[in-house]
Order: sequence, then structure tokens, then C-alpha cells
Amino acid sequence: MVNCPKCDAVIDVDEEELDEGDALTCEECGANLKVSGVSPLELSADDDDDEDDFEDDDFEDEDDEENAEEEEDEEEDEWK
Repeated sequence: MVNCPKCDAVIDVDEEELDEGDALTCEECGANLKVSGVSPLELSADDDDDEDDFEDDDFEDEDDEENAEEEEDEEEDEWK
């Protein structure tokens, strides 16, 4: 047995069946986890995918803001 690094819930797994890099999901909090060590068994939060998605969203928002500002400038030029 091992604990979830996010919520500290006990995760009941067959430690002998796991290899480093295997993916698990915590049944309590739903966190995506990966096996970071097998002797002793260690789990880490698999946040890589979530962080990448978040960063991409930030860049898209910045681009949207810039495009909106450019459109406003063009509309002002048309009025003149």
C-alpha cells in the first residue's frame, strides 16, 4: 500500500506488479499519478499534461487580447 501524494489517501495496489513510469489514478481525489520508484514504491503527481494545457491556454488568451486590440485600432482608423 502507498499513499496518494495529493490527498494522502491509501492506494491499495499490488506493488510487485508495478514498474517505474506506470500510470495510476487515485480513487479518492482523481489525481493522475505515476510510479516514480519501485523500491520502495513511490508515487508522484503526473502534472506534466495539465501544466502544458494550462500554459497553452495562457498563450492563446494573450494572442486573443492582442488581436482584439488590433481590431479596435483598425476600427478607430476607419472612423478617421
